[in-house]
Amino acid sequence: MSRQSEAAYQYIKSRILDGTYRPSQKLNESYLSEVIGVSRNTVKKALLMLEKENLVEVENNKGATIKSFTLEEILNYLEIREVLEALVARKAAESITEEQLARMERILQEMKEHFQKGEIEAYSRCNRDFHGIIYEASANRQAVQIITTIKTQLNRFQLRTILLPGRSESSYREHERILNALKARDPGAVEEAVRAHISSVRNLIAQHYHLLN
Repeated sequence: MSRQSEAAYQYIKSRILDGTYRPSQKLNESYLSEVIGVSRNTVKKALLMLEKENLVEVENNKGATIKSFTLEEILNYLEIREVLEALVARKAAESITEEQLARMERILQEMKEHFQKGEIEAYSRCNRDFHGIIYEASANRQAVQIITTIKTQLNRFQLRTILLPGRSESSYREHERILNALKARDPGAVEEAVRAHISSVRNLIAQHYHLLN
């Protein structure tokens, strides 16, 4: 991938994930070319990469449209993610190092500080880092890869769930439970804690889809 294609890809992707570009919105190649400062051909290449991640739909002679997921599709993806996250976490419980646990402990403390101050974006970054260590510690790289793809597709929905009243504190408690189970090196408890966490996200999206979409 050329530097210009990478820049265009990252520019468009970040705006899809943060909600600047909305589901079902048409993407104008000429406009993107001008804003990003690259050729239309480069924009086309970036859009094709995003299509592979299921973030946009590209049709011949019609251009690209931001992928819009139905509630059923979102809940199905989260059901798949719940199973895979539990599997990955169970594997991680068997091999996670003391150094990795210490990093998670520090991140969890930062998460607490961020939700108490209402710093949602910083909390979300820590959330990603927290789960990233679990993925790092797990031996099942293929499951991690699938989880990453699903999270990318649903990122804009999950980011908004944290804005719901009381969600940041509940999320913190769920992560605290996951870490305690990992520190105990109890695969069953870790699996249960992770399933509860993803199930909680799934239920929130089901209840508040009209606000999140």
